[in-house]
Amino acid sequence: SLFTQVFGLSSVAQVVLGKGNSGQYLSINIAFGIGVTLGIYAAGGVSGAHLNAAITITQCILGNISLSKLAAYIIGQFLGSFMAAATVFAIYYDAIYDYTSGNLTVSGPTATAMIFSTYPAPNVSLQGAFFTEFTATIMLILGVLVIHDEKNNGAMKSAQPMLTGMLVLGIGLGMGLNTGYAINPSRDLPPRIFTAMAGWGMDVFTDDHSWWWVPVTAPVLGCLAGVFIYKICIDIHNQPVPETQKEQTSTETS
Repeated sequence: SLFTQVFGLSSVAQVVLGKGNSGQYLSINIAFGIGVTLGIYAAGGVSGAHLNAAITITQCILGNISLSKLAAYIIGQFLGSFMAAATVFAIYYDAIYDYTSGNLTVSGPTATAMIFSTYPAPNVSLQGAFFTEFTATIMLILGVLVIHDEKNNGAMKSAQPMLTGMLVLGIGLGMGLNTGYAINPSRDLPPRIFTAMAGWGMDVFTDDHSWWWVPVTAPVLGCLAGVFIYKICIDIHNQPVPETQKEQTSTETS
């Protein structure tokens, strides 16, 4: 999470604090995609790359990981994400104070809280924002399952992190306008807690109709819905390759 978030949050900081002269919306999406790719390469062998609390909770509900592993992974994700927010704050400390004249706000012309956590666009209702996060996370988990499904057209193991990064990039390119696509409680909540402690205050939790709970709950519900959709529409129709056919294919290849 630390790896992923430093890339992502610093790219947002560069765009906001550079007033659009040091990057655009596209550069933020690319940076988050790169961060996710490197995060999975880094943590894949350790935990199977549990970087998203919504996916971790879903795996636990499905019985794929134990409650103790659930707790360990989420604590790790939250600590990494919190430390990433602190790191980006330290990197851009001078720029943040120059940009805001020392007045750290959630809204207004020099708002900077959105560098660290997501906030909905002004023209989006809470219900519309919830549905956006819910749907974007369905797309995320469907993509992750497609990339990793060996019974289907699963990608080569070494290519999976890169394709997952591209998946996150694609979600950002198409579904980021309404909410900034949190699609992960671990990406949104720990930096929000950091901003509350670092000078932005409790406005980070109360602004936009107490928005903070949406990027925590909608991705978890979206993940569960996405797994259900995948099982119904794809997984039960997938036939595992018989062992004899596998052997025959490997013989032909050799």
